[in-house]
Amino acid sequence: MEPADSLIAPSRRAVLLAALGATALIARPFGAVAAPASFEGWRESFRRRALAKGISEATWNRAMARVQPDTTVFKEMQSQPEFTEETWQYINRRVSDWRIIHGKAALKNNEALFARIERDFGVERGTLLALWGVESAFGDPLVQQNHMRPIFPSLAALAWNAPRRKAYWESELINALRIVDKGWSTPAEMRGSWAGAMGHTQWMPEVWLHVGIDYDGDGKISPFGKPDDALGSTAKYLVDRGNYHPGEHWGYEVHAASAAKGSRSYAAWASTGVTRADGQAFPQPNATAQLWTPVPGGPSFLLGPNFYAVRSYNPSMNYALAICHLGDRILGGPPFLQPFPGSERALTLAEVQEMQTRLTRAGFDTGGTDGRVGNDTMKAVRDYQIKMGLEPADGYGGLKVLARLRQGG
Repeated sequence: MEPADSLIAPSRRAVLLAALGATALIARPFGAVAAPASFEGWRESFRRRALAKGISEATWNRAMARVQPDTTVFKEMQSQPEFTEETWQYINRRVSDWRIIHGKAALKNNEALFARIERDFGVERGTLLALWGVESAFGDPLVQQNHMRPIFPSLAALAWNAPRRKAYWESELINALRIVDKGWSTPAEMRGSWAGAMGHTQWMPEVWLHVGIDYDGDGKISPFGKPDDALGSTAKYLVDRGNYHPGEHWGYEVHAASAAKGSRSYAAWASTGVTRADGQAFPQPNATAQLWTPVPGGPSFLLGPNFYAVRSYNPSMNYALAICHLGDRILGGPPFLQPFPGSERALTLAEVQEMQTRLTRAGFDTGGTDGRVGNDTMKAVRDYQIKMGLEPADGYGGLKVLARLRQGG
């Protein structure tokens, strides 16, 4: 089974927000690795600094005394797969049948939890469902089992010998030690991405330590196991760090003859001729929004503050649009009414599974045939495109690739 999308998406790895303001949830790739100093020498020096910051000797011994650096993180930093996705491809791959179907099931299984979060924080359930689905495939345990690694060897390697921002990595390693010190988790349980992001909604240690809440009342804060702490804390993150406006929708697809800039009320936008694509009225005419057309000739959107709250979780505009749209789709909303130029419809779940099965039989390993498209499937598609001379070899598995596979090519 493939890893969750955000654990592999180049856009997610492109920005290291935490080093700038302690708000990022995952890290960016860097350049070549310098000749390493002695790890043992660095560890002893770091031990003294950690103890001086209040980390107990017992916690140090549990987590770091015998740890060896996971130097594969440097390869991860240097060899991130790069896929160039058009906006419509980006949306199609993330707002997939697999996530919509499993999102509906996740909501059914956690209805009371989402209702409680909406009461406590005012964050729409669709937004949280979409974040959960993109970040960890709704907490799929196979993602944790097959694609996560112990974070102390990873963070130790990065704090010891990352080419840049070693102070940031040391800070995150201290944060991870504090989590163990508090008894919230154990070094064995703390598994995550190569950069140290963990759990249902992919927390870096700083987010866990400073934003996390004990939402299930079990006496500890954890992004693992029951999703209560992860989802409740993520709602708190959106409110506290993203300035989420309770009770407002993220925005709407619109028809816009206007090219006006800036923020104004929905009523003011309507007075310029901007209307909702579905013909309905704006439910909160006094709320404010900004007009955005991602691609000339494609759909336009009025974006409210809650779109930008989602963007605080990942600075990509396309990421935020995918999350917001996926949330709407899980709750029964329609696809975008105005197509993107040159776009094609997304494959159905059955079509993705057929594509994965045909690619695997042809010798291109997709990492599973469950209908969830991640990095393994994209690499398999790109390798197939290159072999067959299909242009562009962009890794996008859509109708054209499936049609060629059906031809037996």
